[in-house]
Amino acid sequence: MFAHLAAEDLPWRETAIYQVDERVAPADDPDRNLLRLIASLPEGHAAEIHPMPVEGVDLEAGAADYARSLPEVFDLIHLGLGSDGHTASLVPGDPSLDVTDRSVAVTGEYEGRRRMTLTYPTLNAARQVLWLVTGAEKADALRRVRAGDTSIPAGRVTAARQLILADAAAAGA
Repeated sequence: MFAHLAAEDLPWRETAIYQVDERVAPADDPDRNLLRLIASLPEGHAAEIHPMPVEGVDLEAGAADYARSLPEVFDLIHLGLGSDGHTASLVPGDPSLDVTDRSVAVTGEYEGRRRMTLTYPTLNAARQVLWLVTGAEKADALRRVRAGDTSIPAGRVTAARQLILADAAAAGA
């Protein structure tokens, strides 16, 4: 997404970017979302980046610190969708799905890693949610999100304004 925005005249110096989720891993681990985020930003962007603190010993304290750094309401939250219906790191069966008293939670292990994630109260309060969905393997999950199926994690995102951008494969076309 950021690669496409590079051609636009955006106020990067006035832009703050917060992570929606991150894998608990060392800073230089190629699985880290932060590395891909930084690599996707246009050169000279000057945006203010707020990485999730996933390298500390006390992840719960890190999540609480990150929560205190968040704006009261996000203008825009960009989400993806997994073929299993997960979004952010809100994954099927994880206890973080039921966290309603915090903005940030630490998950159990999913695909070999624990993660830090924004929770539903934070996602649902956003002024706008932008979904970017690609790949045929996500077609069923996308259909279920569009139908409001709350049995999958992504179906529990209820922000008032949501826009879905999907490629033909994900859209089932």
